Amino acid sequence: MTLIVGSKRCHSVPIFLLWAALSFSSGIGAYSQSLPQQPPSGSAAGPPAISVTSELVVLPVSVTDGNGNFVSGLSLPNFRVYEDGRLQTVTSFQQEDTPVTVGLIVDHSRSMGPKLLDVAAAVYAFARSSNHRDEMFVVDFNDDVSVEPPGGDPFTSDPEVLERAISAVSAHGRTALYDAVAEGLQHLQLGHLDKRALVIVSDGGDNASGYKYSQVLELARRYQVTIYAIGLIDSNEEENPNALRRLSRATGGITYFPGPEANVTDISKRIARDLREQYTLGFAPEKTNLAHPFRKIEVKVTDHGHGKLRVRTRPGYLGTEPNQSLAPSARNAS
Repeated sequence: MTLIVGSKRCHSVPIFLLWAALSFSSGIGAYSQSLPQQPPSGSAAGPPAISVTSELVVLPVSVTDGNGNFVSGLSLPNFRVYEDGRLQTVTSFQQEDTPVTVGLIVDHSRSMGPKLLDVAAAVYAFARSSNHRDEMFVVDFNDDVSVEPPGGDPFTSDPEVLERAISAVSAHGRTALYDAVAEGLQHLQLGHLDKRALVIVSDGGDNASGYKYSQVLELARRYQVTIYAIGLIDSNEEENPNALRRLSRATGGITYFPGPEANVTDISKRIARDLREQYTLGFAPEKTNLAHPFRKIEVKVTDHGHGKLRVRTRPGYLGTEPNQSLAPSARNAS
């Protein structure tokens, strides 16, 4: 908040008293916003959502053992967070199953026609396997991009509502993948939770977007969003699996490429489980260096009882306001 004090003299109240009163009032407001939100009396038990603050970097951290199994039971002393090589003070820590705002980015281009029934079933399974307090929405895309607010609301947790939103759109036209991801990233900002993710279901091709990969990646890093993807690849010349792989790797997520005999529903359940089996860490960063806005993040975990551990989180974030380069260019010519 910026406080502007005018140049007119105050005759009735000494200026130092006025300044003290304003400072005291501002301090109370800042302190109250930093306190954790307490659930109302009689509400269901569960881990509280992290209160949203503009000065908090939130890191979903997945910790697995040598066999790929999630390692539970860790506590704050097991974690070290570094920003650009400097150790940070972790001010927020939650163990597992923190609710998340999730956007499901579903490809409805012509090449996805034979796959849409499986996609709808996978989305239904994902929603049923998620935290009941998650905020979810669907972005359908082909040549055009449309957000499907369920029942006029920006979010839902109802699996059937999400499945209907996907089944209502037929497969036709070209593929505006990057525009759809950008739309999903923007819609996530309407959510009430700090932990945010996108799940893309697509063959990875893009031949109709105004946004470029670099612009979408910048938005994802700025908004602190983890991107997962299910790449439905069948050797079509319009497919581009590398686009999905790059987005997920650069944001701390995973891309899955199910084979012909694989069950897409099982993969969607695996992504839901990965989101629930995470530790959530938060820290207040130092003032952004405008010359180098990208902040590299490294999380180290030590626990002698589990041997060598593997840690996955986003590799960094952007700490400045969006610039004009994030505006999409003109749509590709037909």
